[in-house]
Amino acid sequence: MLNSISKFSKCLTYLAVLGMVSQFIGMLLPRKLFKSDGFLFRSYLWEKDGSVYEKLGVRRWKDKLPDMSRLFKSTMAPKRFENGFCLKGAEDLVKETCVAESVHCGLALFGFPCVFIWRGIGGKLVWVSYALANLPFIIVQRYNRPRLKKTIIAVKNRQKNI
Repeated sequence: MLNSISKFSKCLTYLAVLGMVSQFIGMLLPRKLFKSDGFLFRSYLWEKDGSVYEKLGVRRWKDKLPDMSRLFKSTMAPKRFENGFCLKGAEDLVKETCVAESVHCGLALFGFPCVFIWRGIGGKLVWVSYALANLPFIIVQRYNRPRLKKTIIAVKNRQKNI
């Protein structure tokens, strides 16, 4: 029993360090590397521009998830338009959804060493639980990005017609 607690603690420590390192890396990544219409980040046909996630109730729970932009206000783009819609802010936010999705996918994948830290079912359960815990964050990014992009296009079209 004590051995399991020790291995569980090691997994948690690893995941905590992984989370801190990934936050730092995510803040440093050049935003120009992220193309919202690229293979990884574009909305696929089956996602129906994010509306498929509404069947999971994403509108109800997305704002309840922890948001690192509240803690790192000076280094992260805000997730809300407090002073009204801003085209540049929206375009930046689209890139931030790509970064956030990448970070959470990375967390899910790089949590895998828990299966080596705690061999057997324990490490596998920790890793799968951690990967699943990152899934809602990925879903929110994939839900918000196409909606933001549609809004940006509509605003640009409106500006052309003025």
